[in-house]
Formats: sequence, C-alpha cells, structure tokens
Amino acid sequence: MKVKIYSTPTCPYCKLAKGYLTEHEIPFDDIDVSANSDVAQEMVKLSGQMGVPVIDVDGQIIVGWNKMALEEALAKRKETA
Repeated sequence: MKVKIYSTPTCPYCKLAKGYLTEHEIPFDDIDVSANSDVAQEMVKLSGQMGVPVIDVDGQIIVGWNKMALEEALAKRKETA
C-alpha cells in the first residue's frame, strides 16, 4: 500500500492526518506543497483542490481531514493486499 499526504507545515488538519497514520503505523510520504510549486500543481491535478491535506491511498484521493474516509480507504487497500 502506498500512502502520500500533501501538506504544509502550518496546517492543523495535516498534523491530525499524519498523527493518525503514525499512530496506526502506516508508512506514508509527506509532501510539503509549500516548498515546491511542482508538487502543489500535481496535488491540484489529482484532487481538483488547492487546500490541504490531500491524501492519496493507492490512487484513492481524500480531500481534507476525513477520518472515516481515510479508515475506509485503508481498510479497502488492506483487503486487496
């Protein structure tokens, strides 16, 4: 399973999402969109949104901190793994 989180250092919802993933020992790539305009554009293309966090779980895009959607996406990926 591949998990990416597009975030910024000052985003409180990004911190919640990363904390949840860390707590559940789910490895993820943290991509700071404030430091790189190319990855910010990549995030917008994937999600259609400019706000963070945007979480990519094996291609399933979750916009914002939505714990229920994140849990569902992770559970789905575990079932197929």
